[in-house]
Amino acid sequence: MYRSYRRKRRFNSRKFIIFLLTILTIVTIIVLITNGKNLFKRENLNAQGKVTSTNNPSKSPDPSPVQPAPPTPWPTPEPMPEESTDPEVLKVSWEDPAVFTGPYAYDDLKKTFVKKDGTTVDYWVFEQGNPVDYVPKDEIIFGDSKEYSDLKGVTTFRGNNYRDSASWGSPTISEKKLEIVWSHDIGSIKTSGGFWPGTGWTGQPLLVNWPEDIRKMMNIKPEMKEKDLVEVIYPTLDGNVYFLDLETGNTTRDKIDIGFPIKGTGMIDPRGYPILYTGMGINENNGKYTEYKYKIFNLIDQTPLYDIFGRDPVAFRKWGAFDSSGIVDKKTDTLIEAGENGLIYRVKLNTNFDRKAGTIDISPQLTKYRYKDSGNIELGIENSPAYYKNYVYFCDNGGIFQCLDLNTLKPVWVYDVGDDTDSSPVIEETSQGVFVYTANQVDKRSQISKSRENCNIRKFNALTGELIWQKDYSCVYSYYINGGALGTPLLGKDDINDIIIFNICFTGSNQDGILVALDKKTGEEVWKRQLDAYSWCSPVSVKSSEGKTYGLFTDFYGVLHLFDPKTGKDLHTVSLGANIESSPAVYDDMIVVGSYAQKIFGIKIK
Repeated sequence: MYRSYRRKRRFNSRKFIIFLLTILTIVTIIVLITNGKNLFKRENLNAQGKVTSTNNPSKSPDPSPVQPAPPTPWPTPEPMPEESTDPEVLKVSWEDPAVFTGPYAYDDLKKTFVKKDGTTVDYWVFEQGNPVDYVPKDEIIFGDSKEYSDLKGVTTFRGNNYRDSASWGSPTISEKKLEIVWSHDIGSIKTSGGFWPGTGWTGQPLLVNWPEDIRKMMNIKPEMKEKDLVEVIYPTLDGNVYFLDLETGNTTRDKIDIGFPIKGTGMIDPRGYPILYTGMGINENNGKYTEYKYKIFNLIDQTPLYDIFGRDPVAFRKWGAFDSSGIVDKKTDTLIEAGENGLIYRVKLNTNFDRKAGTIDISPQLTKYRYKDSGNIELGIENSPAYYKNYVYFCDNGGIFQCLDLNTLKPVWVYDVGDDTDSSPVIEETSQGVFVYTANQVDKRSQISKSRENCNIRKFNALTGELIWQKDYSCVYSYYINGGALGTPLLGKDDINDIIIFNICFTGSNQDGILVALDKKTGEEVWKRQLDAYSWCSPVSVKSSEGKTYGLFTDFYGVLHLFDPKTGKDLHTVSLGANIESSPAVYDDMIVVGSYAQKIFGIKIK
C-alpha cells in the first residue's frame, strides 16, 4: 500500500525575524505619517546626526535649563522727516489758505460726523502717513486735575489737564504788596514780519521743584544741586530756553539755544521725568529759515530727543507753528499736542527712563487726527486743549469747538462759536455736572463786516455740548492785534467758587478793555472793571495760607496787578517796563513772568 506523506518544514528563525522587523518598520512609518512626523526632520536629529525619539512617553527627555523669555523689543520710532533748507519751501504765511486737494487728501476714505444743526465734519486718522481705521494701543482716562502732575510746581500751561490753575502752594500774605526781587536779561529776534522781544503770548514760565535724585543727575550747577531747588524753565521769543533759580534769578545751567522765537508755553513731563516739551512759534531769525518743530529735550544733559515737524504732508494747512502747550497722560505714556497745521497728535512715547543709571530715551509713534468742517475752511489750533477723562476740548482759528474722544479719535460733539479762539477752554467738574468754558476773539467776522462784533463767552455741558449760557461784549476790530478774549479765564474756587473772571480786549478802543466776573450758574455780571490798558494774559488766582484768594493779571502798559477777585479792585501794582502779553505762574509767594522789556522777573507777594 502506497502511503503518501508531507515532509515537515524546518522553522527558519532568521527569516522570521526579518519578517517581524519589516512589519514593525511599516507600522512605524504609518504611525509617523498619521501623526504628521518626519523622522528625518532637522529638529529630530541630535548633535551626532542620530535619530532622536519624538514621541516616546515611556522615556523622559534629558533635563535642560529653562531659557529666559526674550526681552520685549523696544518699539521703532516713527522716523523724522527729511529736513528742508530751501527758503522757498520754508517760507510760509499764517494767511496762506488751507489746501484740501492733492495726494494726501484721501477724500474717498473720509469719515463723517453730523452736527446737531445738520452740517458735517469730515475726519481722518493717520499713522505712518496713511489713513487707518484707528485702534488705540492704550485707553486714556485722565483723572482729576489735582492728580495730573507728580511734581510740585506748575508744569504746563495753566497747570493741569483742566487748565484751571497756574499757581502752586499757599503763601502767607499779610502786606498785600508786590516786590520785584530779581530780574534776568533776555534778548530779541528780528524777522521780515516784525520784532520779537522778551516773552510773548502765551509765554507762561514753568516752575519745577525737582526730586533730589533727579536734580542731582541733571547738568545743573553744583551749588544748585545742593539746595531744594525750584527751577524756572522759560522758553522765550529770543529763541532760548532759560533755566533760573526761583529764589535768586541766577542761572541754574546753560540755556538751550533753539534759535527761533517761542511764543507758547512749554511743558515738563508730569511723571517727574527730566523731559522738556516746547514748540516753535516763528521759523525765521533775521532772514534765516528752518522747519517748524515741536521739540522734545532730555533735561539730564539738555540734548534733543525728538522733533515733530509742523510741515506735515497730511495736514491741509502748511503753517506749522506750535503755540499750544502739550499734555502727557502718565498712565499710558502718551503725549497729546495740537498744531497750527490743524492736526491733533496722539503720540505713544515709549519712554525708557533708568532712574538708577540716570539715562532717558523715547521712541515716539505718531497718530494724527485731521478734520475739515463743511461750513468753515479755516484751520489751526493755537489754544491749549483741556482734558476730561477720555475727552479733549479744543477750538480752532475758524471757531470750530470740538469735543474729541481720545480713544476712538471720533468727534463727540462740535459747536461753531463763530470766530477765531485762542483762549484755552477750562473744565469744571462739580456735583451738578461737568462743564467747559470758552470765549472767542473779534477777528474774521470784523474782516467781513468792517465793524464792531461781539466777543462771546460761553458755558457748555462738557459731556453733551448743550449750551448753558452765553454772555456777549462788543469789541473794536484791530487787524492782527485782535480784540475779545485772548487770555484763559480765572476759574473761581474755594472762597470765590461762584464766579469766573475774564479779561476782554478793545471794548472801547484798540487800547483798552475790561475785567469782568460772571456768575457761574447764570452768566450774569457780578462786577465789571474798566481797564485803561488791554490785557492778553491769563489771570491767575493765589490762595493764601489764611484761605483768602487773591488775583493777578498783567497789561499792555507793562503793569502787574494784585487785585481782590471779589471786587476787581487793585490791592497793589508794579511796573515791569513794557507790554506784558505773557501769563504769570506762581510758586508759594513768588511770581514769575517776562515782558517786552526783554527781562524775566521774579516778584514776591508780601
